[in-house]
Amino acid sequence: MDRRQLGVERQMADLMRRQKIGERSWNESTKMWEIAGPAILTSVAQFSIGFVTVAFVGHLGGLELAAVSVVQNVIEGFVYGIMLGMGSALETLCGQAVGARQFNMLGIYMQRSFIITIITALLLTPVYVFTSPLLKLLHQSKSISELSGKYAIWVIPQLFAYALNFPIQKFLQAQSKIWVMTIISIVALAFHVLLSWVLVTKLRYGLLGAAIAGNISWWLVVLAQMVYVVSGFFPESWTGFSSLAFKSWASFIKLSLVSAVMLCLELWYYTLVILMVGWLKNPEIAIDAISICMNLQLWTLMITLGFNAAVSVRVSNELGAGRPTGAKFSVAVSVVTSTFFGILFTAAILAAKSYFPKMFTGKHEVIRETSKLGYFLAATILLNSIQPVLHGVAVGAGWQFSVALINIGCYYVFGLPFGALLGYKFKLGIEGIWSGMLAGCLLQTVILLLNVFRTNWHKEARQAEERIRSYGSSPLPQNERVGMALISEN
Repeated sequence: MDRRQLGVERQMADLMRRQKIGERSWNESTKMWEIAGPAILTSVAQFSIGFVTVAFVGHLGGLELAAVSVVQNVIEGFVYGIMLGMGSALETLCGQAVGARQFNMLGIYMQRSFIITIITALLLTPVYVFTSPLLKLLHQSKSISELSGKYAIWVIPQLFAYALNFPIQKFLQAQSKIWVMTIISIVALAFHVLLSWVLVTKLRYGLLGAAIAGNISWWLVVLAQMVYVVSGFFPESWTGFSSLAFKSWASFIKLSLVSAVMLCLELWYYTLVILMVGWLKNPEIAIDAISICMNLQLWTLMITLGFNAAVSVRVSNELGAGRPTGAKFSVAVSVVTSTFFGILFTAAILAAKSYFPKMFTGKHEVIRETSKLGYFLAATILLNSIQPVLHGVAVGAGWQFSVALINIGCYYVFGLPFGALLGYKFKLGIEGIWSGMLAGCLLQTVILLLNVFRTNWHKEARQAEERIRSYGSSPLPQNERVGMALISEN
């Protein structure tokens, strides 16, 4: 009887443990989706503003479409990565400050980020002004370069909208106040469609009308979000403009720069892959094929970027609150959920690899080449369901410098040279170049996973508390609640 009773007690204990884990998983998943859901919708809505512009400009003519595409994919793609990276320092600082209940620091952090991103926008303005000669230097056609140069100057106001948009987004995300931001983005997208139709189609203002519509729509997003922030909905985290925003800059700028470098190394990797494909013999079909695949990858990436934002907020909140076990559990739930969606997308691509190219082109050669790349696209989507989540963990924990070094090693020291060797030396063409890219992504993902598994989360929680104190404008008192949380978890 004793043994039988002991066995029953063990079974009951195991059942209660599983129920507890199931309950924790459900609670964590709910918190994650509260951030990831609206973050996904916001990303899609804001991304679609540029997509709508291209759709309207495409009816003006091939030259106009090429000019806008070059500005969006080359100039704005280059600038967007830098601006988003410079604003990403807030993900670490604001998230950990919320966890530590130091809400008064959030507004000051955001104002510091405003100053840094506006200065960055001023420094990047010459890229827009000199777009035409830069494109000619890259051996683009004279007609496309000159028209792109005009359009780039007309959309400079969007550059400064980015400068304000990203800090506000991080401020709101850290406090899980995203639904208002999502609604603003969706309304702005609908307004942009109407305004583009009026200016481009009805009044026939051409590229100038497209630029004006984009400028107004982006500033509508920024001003609406700013009104929301300053209208009294955040009495603890927004107490008005403060001179403290001009203090304690050194560490803040360092984290902003490291965040920008980490993100840009990631984004420019794919740009370089496309350039490498363009250096192949007879590259037209290859570029069309890889562009179709990259566009599909970008849409699936919108989903994983939502998980990126969610895990960044959850990890930074938990570490700031002194709950290292909670941070570790958030990572596990986010990785599993995002990987599940990655598997679904991968299966869909493999099942439709002979059909999805027909949605983008009617050219038989491009359809055949794109279908061949279906396996590579599926593998890339699977890796990209894990990788952005790990990047979100890195941002939430403040590991930007380490990840930047990993990116350099995996992408630029290993991935690109390996792809060039396969593509050019062994004459595997686009498949060889993409294989090198995949190898770099796989190596980076494995290294990041090992780092996450080996992390001492109690140490990270202590470092988060120290970061909150050192990044403040004045010495902060010891956070007793964080200290008690760490003691209880030990």
